[in-house]
Amino acid sequence: MSVRKRKWKNAKGVELEAWVVDYSDQHGKRRHKTFAKKKDADAYAAKTHTQVLDGTHVAEAASKTVKEAGELWIKSCTAAKLERSTLDQYSQHLNLHIVPYIGREKLSRVTVPFVRAFLDRLREGDESLPMDDGTRKPRSDAMVRNVKVSLGAILSDAQQRGLIVRNAVKELGRSRATQANAEARHEKRVGVGVDIPTTAEVKAMLKAAVGRNRVFLMTAVFTGMRSSELRGLRWEDVDLQKAEITVRQRADAYYQIGSPKSKAGRRTIPLVSDLVKTLREWKLACPNGKLGLVFPTGPGKVEGHSNIIKRWYTPVQIAASVTVQTGEVDDKGKPTVAAKYPGLHALRHFYASWCINSKEDGGLGLSPKVVQHRLGHSTIQMTLDVYGHLFPSGDNNDVMDKAASALLV
Repeated sequence: MSVRKRKWKNAKGVELEAWVVDYSDQHGKRRHKTFAKKKDADAYAAKTHTQVLDGTHVAEAASKTVKEAGELWIKSCTAAKLERSTLDQYSQHLNLHIVPYIGREKLSRVTVPFVRAFLDRLREGDESLPMDDGTRKPRSDAMVRNVKVSLGAILSDAQQRGLIVRNAVKELGRSRATQANAEARHEKRVGVGVDIPTTAEVKAMLKAAVGRNRVFLMTAVFTGMRSSELRGLRWEDVDLQKAEITVRQRADAYYQIGSPKSKAGRRTIPLVSDLVKTLREWKLACPNGKLGLVFPTGPGKVEGHSNIIKRWYTPVQIAASVTVQTGEVDDKGKPTVAAKYPGLHALRHFYASWCINSKEDGGLGLSPKVVQHRLGHSTIQMTLDVYGHLFPSGDNNDVMDKAASALLV
């Protein structure tokens, strides 16, 4: 490896000079790179020499573009048999948010400052882009975070293929740990009456629900199952004798039956006697189908998530007056209302709080580990991050006064 000065004259006869790094990479191929300053050439030579010895060097001329690396990543995800909805989300991140901004850039140029600048452009939008299909517009903070994760995954895949040496997104994450902690201080915890229906609201909804709607609502409230798990629930996974449901599958957004979200998603949930009785009665009236589902469509197929919201969940909330003002009026001038909890996940939140609340407060008083299992969370940290503030603190005044008295005697 050598660093040499090169001099030449341009068309106007002006003498120019540059510094050229000549070297052979780990594959024995001759490479060179030109710099305006000797110190930059020396720094590159030193770094490249180490990379060649380690067998990790990737010449800029041989570097793939971010778009090419992203396409390889999508192929890897497809080969890993990720869910269709997940693949679609990853493809959207790549094609709608990454490629329009940095798709033509070489991977060798993707450094920490480069990634930081890209995320800033994404957050602020860029009117200079040639496209006019929405890609110029500013992205939300949530979308920027999601795209950053996907870009990091693209770089990790490229790193494993030997296309790059370092993952700039991971390095950026380490350098911004303090900022992330600061941002976490402003994150809102799930709250009763905001994200979690109150006991009175759930009672009102159960009272207003009839027929299939009531069976579905009771199952969601007393099992905490995800919407996809409820849509994919089979009668063969419901043991009415043992009073338990075993989650073995789920239905995705494309009506396809597949495995639960994670290994922890496979779990057994005990049932209250009232739900067992209700399910036993519903089984006699439930539409039959090859899939043997508990909550199917009329022909026995997988029910759509949007249909459940529109036909089952929202009407029950309206009937139970679990609503919020929309700020609009109808044709008679009366204020209109909407369902207070638009998503079914609110019922899962309620089940978690019911499991956590003390028996004195009408709950089950279960430990964090048991709650984790009931919800099918992959880690206890996930359970505590979302619901940790709902668990009893254990430091009531009587206990503290007694402990203090022991020290002051």
